[in-house]
Amino acid sequence: MKFILFLVLIVKITVEAKDGNCGVIPITTWGNSELLREETLPNPIHIAIIQHTATADCMSDEDCEKLVRSIRSYHINHRGFTDIGQSFLIGGNGRVYEGAGWHHVGAHTKDYNKRAVGISFIGDFRSKIPSPSALKALRSLLACGVVNKYLTEGYHLVAHSQLSQTDSPGETLRKHVEMWPHWLDHAREMLV
Repeated sequence: MKFILFLVLIVKITVEAKDGNCGVIPITTWGNSELLREETLPNPIHIAIIQHTATADCMSDEDCEKLVRSIRSYHINHRGFTDIGQSFLIGGNGRVYEGAGWHHVGAHTKDYNKRAVGISFIGDFRSKIPSPSALKALRSLLACGVVNKYLTEGYHLVAHSQLSQTDSPGETLRKHVEMWPHWLDHAREMLV
């Protein structure tokens, strides 16, 4: 039975990967408008930067969408950004929300926006890790990015704190992600 469930999961991930949307909720769905960013991000890219929003967590679709809309509004109305800064946001509900996405330059990490995607977990992960479904969503997103050539096969996974003076993605989440394939130690020195 476990083998059958595993096969069903693999087939589902493969289908989502091949259709190119990676199971991501489009900004037009959660944000009720098109993305305002226009500068294109050259694909494939080779850096995925893991971040957190340092906000409340969310576990329901309704709460996650409310938080993502709030982050977008804050970025536009208070930070002066063209649109939401992150490339993707992942809720505790295991859903991935499109920000700048795979194809547009975001505003997530100074000096790296034009050559990386910024993927933020919704919540504060200094002393805990995201939900299992959120971590699974990140793995699926990255795998889909490789299948669709949005990410190189040898991409680097790094923490926001390796490239900027920030606590993001939180010490506990960072230690967890450091064990994943593609993790790059000494990212600031290696990605010059």
